[in-house]
Amino acid sequence: MERVGCFGSSYAKARAKFRDAATTAKAEIACFENPNRGPAGEILATDVAWVGAGDAERVLVLVSGVHGVEGYCGSGVQVDWLRSGEARCLPDGTAVLLIHAANPHGFAWSRRVTEENVDLNRNWVDFGGTLPDNPGYSELSEALLPREWNARSRAASAAVFGGYIASHGVRGFQDVVSRGQYGDRQGLFYGGCEPTWARRTLSAILTGKLAAARRVAIVDHHTGLGPWGVAEEMVSEARGTPVFARAARWFGAAVTSTAGGGALSADLTGDGMVGMPRLLPQAEVTAITLEFGVRPIEETFDALRADAWLHRYGAPESRKGQRIRARMLATFHDPSAAWKGMVLGQSRAAIRRALAGLNHPE
Repeated sequence: MERVGCFGSSYAKARAKFRDAATTAKAEIACFENPNRGPAGEILATDVAWVGAGDAERVLVLVSGVHGVEGYCGSGVQVDWLRSGEARCLPDGTAVLLIHAANPHGFAWSRRVTEENVDLNRNWVDFGGTLPDNPGYSELSEALLPREWNARSRAASAAVFGGYIASHGVRGFQDVVSRGQYGDRQGLFYGGCEPTWARRTLSAILTGKLAAARRVAIVDHHTGLGPWGVAEEMVSEARGTPVFARAARWFGAAVTSTAGGGALSADLTGDGMVGMPRLLPQAEVTAITLEFGVRPIEETFDALRADAWLHRYGAPESRKGQRIRARMLATFHDPSAAWKGMVLGQSRAAIRRALAGLNHPE
């Protein structure tokens, strides 16, 4: 029960726990303040803690809060590791970089997106070139976000979805809805029109902190897909690539690939787990996502649609808006000790495997 106290009950409390744990662990701490404020007027920031030698060539990066409201999971894992004492036992030449609340606005406001309504894991594209096209999303856009959010409109939308699935399959439906789109700024899974504050901040952190690194592991925590409390270990590179092979050696045969390799997630455009490694051309990077299930996928999809509808057509401060916001939190975070315990146990094992992999000659 003591370990599950690592999880905050709000963004502000999670942030305080992280900074306190980092201070106790004698980490080097930095703060990147977001220009916006939280629901109570609180400061929003991405906080960074560095444990280990400043010039370490082997670095494990632990990321939380890329998808805002999902940040409770990764935040608790980061605090748990900082409190564990394992920071004092790092191998020589090895460091750990903890990035807390990569998307602090979404974390604080119980949204998955950034303040720009951008899905940060669809934002890592070259905005100087031709943006990825997703005509299937346009075909479904009105059904995804009807002007009215009630039982009748949702039933009508369900009929449209059923017709699309009959023609294209469940996986085809998931692909066009969630892989990312760049035409509807108020729509679902919007990838943006330029790098967001969160992407720019992550880029500055990684390039600034990892200039000396030669071997890097990135473990990014997410929630929302899969069985309750179970971590899926996903790699964004295809099976058969050196990155996937290395991840499978480090983390085990259960590793999946979003690039046609059996992962629950669609193959994403603008995926941060592809974009972040590209910032580190001098290093061998092994990036993996830990995705923990919370609610059934149908409930998760409905909550995401309700949130997007609210900020497009609704009144966020209304009672209905407050209910939708509370539902978002309940969809992406489970406050039970059992769920938190499963998250901590599986995450600690993944952290240890990553550190072992970094220090094992290939």
